[in-house]
Amino acid sequence: MDFEKEYDIVIAGGGPAGLRTAIKAAEKKLKVLLLEKDQEIGSPVRCGEGLGMGWFNRLGIKPDPQFAVQSIYGAVLYSPKGKKLVVRFDKASGYIIERRIFEKFLAREAASKGATLIAKATVIDVLKEGEQVTGVKFVHAGEEFSVKAKVVVAADGVESTVARKAGLNTTNALYNVDSGYQYEMAGVKFEHPDLIALYFSNKYANRGYLWIFPKGEINGKNYGNVGVGILGSDTKTAKKCLDEWLETQPELKKGSKIIVNAGCIPVGGLLDKMTLNGLIAVGDAAHQVNPIHGGGMGIAMEAADLAVEVIAEAIEKNDLSDEFLSQYTKKWFELRGNKLQSLVKKRKMLEAISDEDFETIVNSLSGEDVLKLAGGDMLESAKVVTKKLMKNPKLATILLKYLK
Repeated sequence: MDFEKEYDIVIAGGGPAGLRTAIKAAEKKLKVLLLEKDQEIGSPVRCGEGLGMGWFNRLGIKPDPQFAVQSIYGAVLYSPKGKKLVVRFDKASGYIIERRIFEKFLAREAASKGATLIAKATVIDVLKEGEQVTGVKFVHAGEEFSVKAKVVVAADGVESTVARKAGLNTTNALYNVDSGYQYEMAGVKFEHPDLIALYFSNKYANRGYLWIFPKGEINGKNYGNVGVGILGSDTKTAKKCLDEWLETQPELKKGSKIIVNAGCIPVGGLLDKMTLNGLIAVGDAAHQVNPIHGGGMGIAMEAADLAVEVIAEAIEKNDLSDEFLSQYTKKWFELRGNKLQSLVKKRKMLEAISDEDFETIVNSLSGEDVLKLAGGDMLESAKVVTKKLMKNPKLATILLKYLK
């Protein structure tokens, strides 16, 4: 194979976190090698494929039509009994992307800037000198190779083995991991083809929700991702939950299932420690996700940008110690982690709400109310809550029960 024996950065994993790391490191003229275990970067896909407009803007990524396939203007929430709450913005709030194409787009950008990428290259171990991580061993086409690195980046997803082999404790509590199952369905009709649809029901999605992420239309019929996320330790499988729910949806159950995706979804357990001597973990490998919905693409790429800044400075100062690299952990929590940590309590409250109480809450709010609450303005939020509580004393009882 045409690769060198030593790099500034070796990245294990070719998802959004790893690819963004490769792009930003190559822009700084660092020598980069990325190793992806699957035979195709971008596949298989294991997410709903939604990315908010805020992330496009923060990351400086143009929503190119080749991967940003459907503009999304908000969401429609369905209660257990089918009550509908439409939250619509005046302009696109995000896009449903073809993640397989998006990741290939990122891979080509990384390669064009000088990074070396190898698919079907599985990292099987890390190299160490004493306590210092100095590289990795990997297998490609049945042959084993070793490569040195000043810094190894563990970006190998929720099932990350690289960080663990290096000695970083990435164990996550079962409570912080959901089980997800999703079909890309075609030949169906969505009620709101420009809104994400979220269905809440403890019967079909214990501790989670079902979703529809629309991706487009062909010949008057829609196609998109239809899936479910549930507590990983639930007695029913995510597939069984999704299939049972589809049987209650006359339009959807007639559709064709053209792609099947399944996997674990981290929904918490942010790591207090994400570095070792010569190693940094990013993305799902570091549990960097939104605890409310498990989304992590934008968060992972933002973390990659921060990691590269710290790594570049570490290489320049020839200080690859855990002490120096741990600035990444501190800076990430200041930038994003503390905000995400605060959502864990909200997630626990949402998970505890019964179907009956959820029905009362949904029936008490309008789409406009949700927009005000989501906007984060404390005064407007207080006005909404006060107004609703005055009209519905039962709502006050419900909120106090779960807030307590």
